[in-house]
Amino acid sequence: MKLEGIHHITAITADAQRNVDFYAGVLGLRLVKKTVNQDATSVYHLFYADERGDPGSDLTFFEYPGAQRGRAGAGMVHRIVWRVASTEALDFWSERLREAGYHSERDETAIRFEDFEGLGHELVVVSTDDEPLIANHPEIPAELALQGFHAVRAHADDPERSRALLEDALGFVPQGDGWEARGAVRGGLYAYDPAPAERGFQGAGTVHHVAWASTAAEHESWRQRVIAAGAHPTPVIDRFYFRSIYFREPSGVLFEIATIGPGFTVDEPLEHLGEKLSLPPAFEHLRDQVEPTLTPLHNPRESWTRR
Repeated sequence: MKLEGIHHITAITADAQRNVDFYAGVLGLRLVKKTVNQDATSVYHLFYADERGDPGSDLTFFEYPGAQRGRAGAGMVHRIVWRVASTEALDFWSERLREAGYHSERDETAIRFEDFEGLGHELVVVSTDDEPLIANHPEIPAELALQGFHAVRAHADDPERSRALLEDALGFVPQGDGWEARGAVRGGLYAYDPAPAERGFQGAGTVHHVAWASTAAEHESWRQRVIAAGAHPTPVIDRFYFRSIYFREPSGVLFEIATIGPGFTVDEPLEHLGEKLSLPPAFEHLRDQVEPTLTPLHNPRESWTRR
């Protein structure tokens, strides 16, 4: 069994509208699902991805209005790394971020920057046979667009504690300064950096968890492997758009293993993904109660699709 790289990454925001403006407007991702946190239905769960909502490009956010800004510390992901195709793409993004009011740091192969709440991002030039996962945007040529996840970087005091679970149970392979999870179709990297002295805490601008992609047929087998390795996964949870198990790896980062599919088109056609509030069938009876409490959102995509 092999995990198919990163499935999705979930973070926290205090401001859903600014979040949409940045990730759909500036970074050019597609808002593919507007739903609620299934464990706290008064909270938005926003999903951004490529044009089809594919795993491997899926960045999601829980909105907790007014939440204080968090700080990434030991046992937390502190940077999301995206693929781009060329140094020309880095030139483009350096200028686009500057024009949008965001500072970035540039070297020959990468750009590093933070979103409006301090969530760290990096764009790296990657040569790979993996399919580029690209969203359409009128201001971003496809050849310069983000192409999906390359890696996540986490803080850890002692990364060696995690080696056995990563390599023996999850099948990650050492590569460079981290480990790669690579399946038949896609791969993604997981790497550690030294933890800062300050204690981390969850809040706006921090990553909640990282999910790794599994076929549906192998999902329960992954759970058994994790148990055999001494971790404590949840039962399989049906999230409607995929199935999930959650557990903490030894360095403290919350992992999820999520199935590839059924996907976001189970309740919306592809051409209209993310346009309305989607509630899984088990939560539909709460619509009249939940919808009035959520922040009204304007998606910048709505204006340019009418041009």
